Amino acid sequence: MNIENLDHDEVNKFDEIASKWWDNSGEFKPLHQINPLRVGFIKDRVELKGKKILDVGCGGGILSEALSELGAEVTGIDASENTIGVAKSHSKTVNSKVNYIQTTIEQFIKNNPNEMFDVITCLEMLEHVPSPGRIIETCSDILKDDGEIFFSTINRNPRSYLFAVIGAEYILNLLPKGTHDYEKFIKPSELAGWLRSSNLTSKETIGLSYNPITDRYWLGKDIQVNYMVHAKKEGLK
Repeated sequence: MNIENLDHDEVNKFDEIASKWWDNSGEFKPLHQINPLRVGFIKDRVELKGKKILDVGCGGGILSEALSELGAEVTGIDASENTIGVAKSHSKTVNSKVNYIQTTIEQFIKNNPNEMFDVITCLEMLEHVPSPGRIIETCSDILKDDGEIFFSTINRNPRSYLFAVIGAEYILNLLPKGTHDYEKFIKPSELAGWLRSSNLTSKETIGLSYNPITDRYWLGKDIQVNYMVHAKKEGLK
């Protein structure tokens, strides 16, 4: 099997803006704003202290560092060399214990065949790879029985195109133009199918909404644009 599951244009795109990861008023401002919501969603469902966590597509480490601060043993992986460089640099600045590695999930498994994790996070990443289903399957392979896994992505429908592409990238300038490719957006039903085929049981799906007038994000029932999924790998009883 070809272990590469990369869109090199996507990797290059994030390489070019890697230096902006920790500028909370720049291109990655939305990630800084939603991170407390993401962390809260995870820690309310999993006791993180002492847990071994893999953050797949960790970017500059915004989520990885927050999970580490809650007592987890975190490994963050990303395909972008420049991005991992920024993550490592920031980690030293704040004395974070996150272990960052520039690699793909497939290559990571090849290099660490016996590594298993209690929790895996893969947020805002699935819509940037050629085969998201294979990412989910690969994550399941290194998730311990009864382990917890979290995904977030963007729904594919006219409303999500209007809000996540036209609105966020071209009208409100929340994100750099070209950040997202609508054709790579993922319907919840598609994600649910990949979970089932990867021996993962969906536990909860929640939406992430945004009000441009108040510049406020919140979690709720609306999954028409951004949404998060919590699933579990049910061990044999």
